[in-house]
Amino acid sequence: MTAETENFDDETGNATNAAATAIGASLIASIDWDDAGKFVAGDLVGAELITALAKRLPNQSGVYRMFGKDGEVLYVGKARSLKKRVTSYTRMGGHTQRIARMIRETRQMEFVTTRTETEALLLEANLIKRLRPRFNVLMRDDKSFPYILVSEDHDAPAIMKHRGGRSRKGSYFGPFASAGAVGRTINSLQRAFLLRTCTDSVYESRTRPCLLHQIKRCSAPCTGEIGIDDYLDLVKEAKAFLSGRSNQIKSGMAAAMQEASENLDFERAAVYRDRLAALSHVQSHQGINPAGIEEADVFAIHQEGGLTSIQVFFFRTGQNWGNRAYFPKADPSLGAAEVLGAFLAQFYDDKPAPRLILLPIQVEDEALLAEALSVRAERRVQIAVPSRGLKKDLVDHTAANAREALGRRLAETSSQARLLKGLQETFALPHPPRRIEVYDNSHIMGTNAVGAMIVAGPEGFAKNQYRKFNIKGAEITPGDDFGMMKEVMTRRFSRLLKEHGEGPQAPEPVVEEDEDDDDALSDAVMPAWPDLVLIDGGKGQISAVRGILAELGIADKVTTIGVAKGVDRDAGRERFVTEGREPFSLPPRDPVLYFLQRLRDEAHRFAIGSHRARRKKELVKNPLDEIAGIGPSRKRALLHHFGTAKAVARAALSDLREVEGVSATMAKSIYDHFHERG
Repeated sequence: MTAETENFDDETGNATNAAATAIGASLIASIDWDDAGKFVAGDLVGAELITALAKRLPNQSGVYRMFGKDGEVLYVGKARSLKKRVTSYTRMGGHTQRIARMIRETRQMEFVTTRTETEALLLEANLIKRLRPRFNVLMRDDKSFPYILVSEDHDAPAIMKHRGGRSRKGSYFGPFASAGAVGRTINSLQRAFLLRTCTDSVYESRTRPCLLHQIKRCSAPCTGEIGIDDYLDLVKEAKAFLSGRSNQIKSGMAAAMQEASENLDFERAAVYRDRLAALSHVQSHQGINPAGIEEADVFAIHQEGGLTSIQVFFFRTGQNWGNRAYFPKADPSLGAAEVLGAFLAQFYDDKPAPRLILLPIQVEDEALLAEALSVRAERRVQIAVPSRGLKKDLVDHTAANAREALGRRLAETSSQARLLKGLQETFALPHPPRRIEVYDNSHIMGTNAVGAMIVAGPEGFAKNQYRKFNIKGAEITPGDDFGMMKEVMTRRFSRLLKEHGEGPQAPEPVVEEDEDDDDALSDAVMPAWPDLVLIDGGKGQISAVRGILAELGIADKVTTIGVAKGVDRDAGRERFVTEGREPFSLPPRDPVLYFLQRLRDEAHRFAIGSHRARRKKELVKNPLDEIAGIGPSRKRALLHHFGTAKAVARAALSDLREVEGVSATMAKSIYDHFHERG
C-alpha cells in the first residue's frame, strides 16, 4: 500500500496529511468540498446526492465511503473506476433491498483515489475493520492469534507465547488457533529442547538452577549448567523443528541416541529418548497432518437460517495447528462467494498470509486478492479451489466443521432468544434485554480489590465487552463491599454518561418495508447502555447501586436486579431483589433461573481471575518499578550490574553512577528512593 493511502485517523477514517489531500486533488478541483474534505451537498440526499457526485468523479481506482445521518459510516467499497461504480448506485431499479436502503440513507460521501486496484482492495479491508460500516460484511471475532516466539535479543534466547504486534526481535511461529494449543506445544518443546521460558530479569537474577531444571524442562543456561554455545545449538534445533524440518531433527536425535547406547553411555541415551518422546507428543496432538502440505490455510463456508459460518484450519510446517470458527455479519441476500471474498480481505489485513490458501468455491476478485496478499507478503501467495485429491478432502473436512459450528450456533441463538424473552416476562421488562451487565467484586481481606463487569446479549457472552476495575478509593475500608460497588458503578456510569448520552434508547420498531432485512442491520452493534444490570448481592448492594444511579440522575433509566444467595447459600434457592416487588425466588427447574445462575457464575469467575492476576502482579513486583524514570532498559542494566534489587538498594551513590545508561541525576534519584525511608 502506498504511503498516501495509509494515513487515516483511527476514529473517523478521514485523511489526515497533505499526501492524502493530494490524492483527491482532481476531485477537489471540480467538486465543492468543505475544510474536512467532505462534499457540500446542501439538501441533496440519497440517489440525488450520488448523481451529483458521479458526474465529476474520475475513471480511476479508489475507495469510497457512504455516510448516513450524524456522520455514521454506512458502507466502504472499492472500485476499479470510481465513476462507474458510483454511477451504478444512481439507477432507480435492480438493487437488492439492502443496497436500496443504503442508497436512501446516504447523506454524504468521501473518496480516496489509489494508483492501483490492489491498493484499493487493501485500503478497503483496512477501513472496514476500523470503521465497521453496518452494510458491509464484518468479521465479528477479530481476536489476535497466538504465536510461539523464540527471542533473539538475548544471549540465551527464550521460548514463549506471544500475542499482538511483533515488536520484539525474534522468530515467530504460528498462528495457533488457541492459547491452549500454544501452551501445550511449548510444554512439549521444553522437554524436547530444554529451552528457558523465564523472563530476562529472572534469568539475570538466578544464582542456582530453578525447579524447571530439576524436572528436566530447562538446561539452565542462567547458572552455567550448559554452555552458551551448546544452548544455542538447542535453540537452532527448536527453530528447525518449528520451521518444518521435524523429520530431520528426529533422525538426528535417534542417531545420537543409538551412538550413546553403543558407547554404553546409557544416561545420555535416555536423555535423547525422552526428547524424542516429547517431539512425538507434539506431533501426535496436531490432529490430521496431511503429507505434502507444509504451509496453508483451508477455508470453508456454510450458510443457513440467515447466518453464515466460516471455518479455517491452519497448517504450518506440515502440522495442523488448530482451527477456528467465525460468524461474520452479512446480509442474507449475499451469496457465499461474496461473503467469503470480503471476509478473506479483512482476515489477512493484519495477519501474514501463507503460501497457499485453499477455498471451497471461487470468490469475487480472487486474482486481485491473491495479488494483494502477494504484494503484502513480498512472496507469491496462491489461492486455489481443489477439485480432487488430498486438498479436496481437506476442504471437505473443513466444510463439515463449518456446518457443525453453524448448527451449534443456530441452536444457541434460538435458546438464547427464548431465555431473554423469559427474562423479560419474569421481571416485567419493556422488551427482551439486548445488553445485560453483571457486576461482582473480589478481594482477600480488602487487598488487591477488583470489581468485574461481564456482558451478555442475544449471542451469549460478549467477552470483548468485559471490563475490570482496580479499586482505587483510599477512603474505602478494606473489605467494604458496598464501598467497592459504589466506586465501580460511579466510574462505569459516569463514563457512559460522558461518552454515550443520557441513557439507553428503546429498540427501533421494525419498519414494514424492512421486514425481510437482516435483523443485524437494525441492531448491528450491541448498545452501549445496558437494558438490565445484575448485582451479586441483596437489598444492601441494590440500595447502594440505586443511590449512585440516583446521584447521576439515571435511576429511572436503568433496571437493576440483585441476586442474593438463598437459604444456606444453596444454588437454586437464590432470592431476587428488584424495585416494586418483594424479594422472591424462582422455581428450582426454571430455565430463567439457570440462565441467571450462569450469568452470576461467569461474573464470579471473571472477578476472581482478575483479582488473582492483580495479586500475582503485586507478588512479583520489583522495587525498581516504583522509581520514576526507570524503564525496562535501565532496570535491566541495574540488574546486570548489581545482580538483585536488594543490591541496588544497598549500593553507594558512586556505584550507581558507574552503571551504563544511568546519569548522575538518575543515580541520585535511585539512591534517594531507597534511603529516604530510613
